[in-house]
Amino acid sequence: MELEEVELREFLNKLYLNFGYDFRDYAQASLKRRICHYLQLKKINSLSELWDNITSDNAALEQMIQEISVTVTEMFRDPSFFKSLNKHVIPRLKTYPFFKVWVAGCATGEEAYTIAIILKEAGLLERSIIYATDINQRSLRKAADGIFPIDSMKNYIANYQQYGGLGDFSQYYSAKYNSVMMNKELSKNMVFAPHNLAVDSVFNEFELIICRNVLIYFNQTLQNKVINLFYQSLCDFGYLGLGSKESLLFTDKRKEFTEIDRKEKLFMKTAK
Repeated sequence: MELEEVELREFLNKLYLNFGYDFRDYAQASLKRRICHYLQLKKINSLSELWDNITSDNAALEQMIQEISVTVTEMFRDPSFFKSLNKHVIPRLKTYPFFKVWVAGCATGEEAYTIAIILKEAGLLERSIIYATDINQRSLRKAADGIFPIDSMKNYIANYQQYGGLGDFSQYYSAKYNSVMMNKELSKNMVFAPHNLAVDSVFNEFELIICRNVLIYFNQTLQNKVINLFYQSLCDFGYLGLGSKESLLFTDKRKEFTEIDRKEKLFMKTAK
């Protein structure tokens, strides 16, 4: 199925104006692919038919948002990034009596639980709050439940071992049938909340912001806007972690950050 640019733009405008979901500045090629895939999956023939579907059924709207927003993630994804975080950021966090972490675009929560495990092993979990946010309400509910497919564990365990975890990964979850439930101790200091990076604003001040493999789905205008949001949300000398294919290079705030680890895309906000 081929979508016309004008037709897609009109659909995205209506989606934003009626429901507040803003995909207008997402990278159009990948967004178009995801919408086309959803139309084929649901056997819907046009965007106008899809519009009728989501305006008459709130569950259909939620399902569409689930499908077209990106939710691919895993625990300790890219272990070398978390090694670098442990080396460069954790020692600084130890100097704070209390600190806040924002996992932006958390999807189903794997990265938030990763951060919780790292903080627990560093003895810092008790004096932290982890805010895990996403545009996708269904993903947030899954994240808050902390239930994941047992088939994922083999990969997560391998990632954890490559990262250099201090214990046995199985101590952090209990298995039942085809699922595992993460220990509630990990999530007791977590706040799961909706936040749309495209339109929402600063809501707290953070010592660490993690937003990995999200910006790649935005166009340059939205990437710049989001980096500005992160800059405003970080305390002086706060840290920002991005994905391996993401950069501050073409953003307004590139000179306001110090590169801590170029390869792992770890940055520190310089003082104002």
